[in-house]
Amino acid sequence: MKKHLSPTKQQQQQQQQQPPADVPAPGGEVTVQQLNELLSNGSGFYSLPTQHFNEVFPRIYIGNAFVAQNAMRLQKLGVTHVLNVAEGTSFMHVNTSAEFYAGTGITYHGIQANDTEQFNLSAFFEEGADFIDKALAHNNGKGKVYVHCREGYSRSPTMVVAYLMLRHKMDARLAVATVRHKREIGPNDGFLRQLCQLNEKLAKEGKLNGEVGKLKTK
Repeated sequence: MKKHLSPTKQQQQQQQQQPPADVPAPGGEVTVQQLNELLSNGSGFYSLPTQHFNEVFPRIYIGNAFVAQNAMRLQKLGVTHVLNVAEGTSFMHVNTSAEFYAGTGITYHGIQANDTEQFNLSAFFEEGADFIDKALAHNNGKGKVYVHCREGYSRSPTMVVAYLMLRHKMDARLAVATVRHKREIGPNDGFLRQLCQLNEKLAKEGKLNGEVGKLKTK
């Protein structure tokens, strides 16, 4: 479990929060420690999300179950697709389905992932990236996708980071920093290790950008 700031310290940190520092250029091994340094403050503490959802990349939202279960709220946001990375019936899952969104015009896809270091989320990286691609291409490139888990803190951010690596050729550090710049996240170390492994695979295949561009801001 990540160490979290107290609410007061969290607010103080957010007031001081700066855009992420320059991310090292691709090349060489990416480690779990490097990714954790991008996610935490200098004292090794992590902030919990302060918003129900955030737009972390154009037309890609990461959020929690509260908004996922409010179809009217999603429609007002203009969301056309929902990717539930925590499908299931337990307390740590979100029990929605295609039937839940019937009649809303929202396309649903569910992945039954657990937020544990042992769970192999990487087995679903391509599946998730394909769905996000399909969502963004919807309505002549005007689709919006809401990617969520229970809290929008570990499972769903990992899926979006993998998408940015697979489809935008981002190095793992840049992808993590891009999402963290827009939302407080803290994927478990098992998920971070899987992102490091994906980074190594894509680097060997020449599928990462040779240079890291500047972070996009709103």
